[in-house]
Amino acid sequence: METLQYIIKKSGLISLLIGLIMAPYLSTAQGLNLFMSPTGNDNWMGTETKPLQSLEGARNKIRTLKKNTTFNDTIRIVIAPGNYPRTSTFKLIPEDGGTENAPVIYEAPRGEKAVFSGGLQLDGFREMDNGLWVAFIPEVNYWNWRFDQLYVNGKRAQRAKSPNNGYFLIKNISEEIWVQGTGRNPEKARQIVETNEDAAQELNALDKKELEKVVMTVYHNWNITKRYIDSFDTSNNTIYTSGEGMKPWNPWKPGKRFILENYLGALDTPGEWFLDDNGMLFYKPYPNEKIESSTFVAPVLEQLIRIDGNPEDGEFVENIIFRNLHFQHASFNLPKSGFEPYQAAISIDAAVEMNGTQNIKFINCEIDHTGGYGIWMNQGVSHCELKHSFLNDLGAGGIRIGELTIREDENLQTHSNIIDNNIIQSGGFEFAPGVGVLIGQSANNEVTHNDIGDFRYTGVSVGWVWGYDYSPAKGNKILYNHIHHIGWGVLSDMSGVYTLGSSEGSEVSNNHIHHIYAYDYGGWGLYTDEGSGKIILENNLVHHTKTGGFHQHYGKENILRNNIFAFSKMYQLQATRVEDHLSFSFTNNIIIYDQGVLFQGPWTKMQAELDKNIYWKTNGPVDFIGKSMKEWQLNEYDQHSIITDPLFNNPTQGDFTFKNLKAVKKINFKPFDYSVYGVYGSEDWKNKAKLSEQLIHEFDALFNQ
Repeated sequence: METLQYIIKKSGLISLLIGLIMAPYLSTAQGLNLFMSPTGNDNWMGTETKPLQSLEGARNKIRTLKKNTTFNDTIRIVIAPGNYPRTSTFKLIPEDGGTENAPVIYEAPRGEKAVFSGGLQLDGFREMDNGLWVAFIPEVNYWNWRFDQLYVNGKRAQRAKSPNNGYFLIKNISEEIWVQGTGRNPEKARQIVETNEDAAQELNALDKKELEKVVMTVYHNWNITKRYIDSFDTSNNTIYTSGEGMKPWNPWKPGKRFILENYLGALDTPGEWFLDDNGMLFYKPYPNEKIESSTFVAPVLEQLIRIDGNPEDGEFVENIIFRNLHFQHASFNLPKSGFEPYQAAISIDAAVEMNGTQNIKFINCEIDHTGGYGIWMNQGVSHCELKHSFLNDLGAGGIRIGELTIREDENLQTHSNIIDNNIIQSGGFEFAPGVGVLIGQSANNEVTHNDIGDFRYTGVSVGWVWGYDYSPAKGNKILYNHIHHIGWGVLSDMSGVYTLGSSEGSEVSNNHIHHIYAYDYGGWGLYTDEGSGKIILENNLVHHTKTGGFHQHYGKENILRNNIFAFSKMYQLQATRVEDHLSFSFTNNIIIYDQGVLFQGPWTKMQAELDKNIYWKTNGPVDFIGKSMKEWQLNEYDQHSIITDPLFNNPTQGDFTFKNLKAVKKINFKPFDYSVYGVYGSEDWKNKAKLSEQLIHEFDALFNQ
């Protein structure tokens, strides 16, 4: 029998028997095919007529077959379209992998939907006299189940909060240190927050049982803190809450903002919901929603997929491909200890996590409706890929690569992964500091041709070392991405691309970055922060930022060349710290603006090389920190730079192509085709990356206020 070439066994008789058993689902052209269907059964053989029902069923079938056989070709799990409710995390270990020439493939037919949901559909809603919808959720009452996210008609609903628009403000703040510990911020402390009258009115109306369920989210610079409230003193409008001590580099201060969530009194706006301790779920519908046709899903699973090798022992999960699959509804429930302020929401896990893996690929997949990050290539992950996938509606950020710890053992290092041609959009809904793509202690990764938009913090962040100590985040390539509509005025100190630490061999080039809007300070396009060094940043188009197309806090020998910086609101270029070495070179760039100032910071004292740049203000003279061009050049800056119209076709409307190259040739500027930045492929795929007109209109209204 020809199919027996795929089964190798020492005993010919055993080989023959197994071959006869496996013949119904073996293909000589494709290796071993197993079939899955929502109507299948994991006790069946996994043939096309007797399919399996779950990912575990397919995995376990492969494990069983491998005990008696050796496969020399691909093992493919053919997954029929449909819905596959998940009741546990799908786990893979080293024995579940394939080889380079014979991978294990989990795939649905292209163009079809195989949806794996970690959520529970809720029903039994009825309309109350006050217009609210209510349903009894028995799992809450009997088993103490809780959920912090709810999806109504396929969209994330807002847990009841106040105020509905804007924020409450901290009037005064003090801290009682309970345990100092050895770090810069106390291990345990109580914060005492005096509020204004508007917040006090909300809290005064709550009894003790209601109060202890309220979640207070404080927004401070680039971070948030989420806390439960210990008590509220009605006599002086003071909130008491406890956890870690405030971080001295980013504490709560008078004037900082906060919101209150999770109490019935705040349920006053369509799209909001509230779950009480007795299992009663309340929802305020939109006018166009009908109770009989609406769907409600609450996430149950924290993780949908977990792939764990043993990298410390050199055992990896290898050569697995997930293709054309849709994973959704992963939860994050706030623990009683709350969420302490970690930059980039680095403490938040992901719906899909990998450790000790090599050559794992997610191709044309979707991950959405998460409480945390979408996917995390954590420890010991190398040569893995995420391609042509759609990550959307994320509680924190999109993708995490690497961890916080610097690893000496090469097997534990995460490196050389590819994130290409993905749409990574709409995140930070639970944890605003979440980043579109976050690279920690990890080297030689490629983030290319992605569309990254609609986040509350930074688009791409690279590095996790502050200052000039050794950093393993080297050789990372951030190329050909479209990064846009970042910030939304929620946090501060953010950018389209943010870097940290010495980064030899790293590039941030050929990116289109625009519409970055911070709450207060720090809405930049390119931001080389503490210790960023030896990074090449070129051929980037950066426009419509709040506080500058480029900012360097401090760093060493970064190279900025052949970029276009346009139409920042406050400053065009910013630098902060004067150092006794070359901070950066800035050459062959075009700067065009119509408001704000050209330079902000101690530029006259910087050790920086500026030359062969074009400066142009569309509605007045260019001012070099109160100096004319000739006076500015006395600082030995811009000796061959010019003030002239760069002759863009229609820059105010976003067209930065050139009428002619007469002006830019004078500075040796090399035009680049930014139309190829972002995702590539079919028109449907490229159109999918476009934000809705309503979302763009809302951002523009905020940006232009």
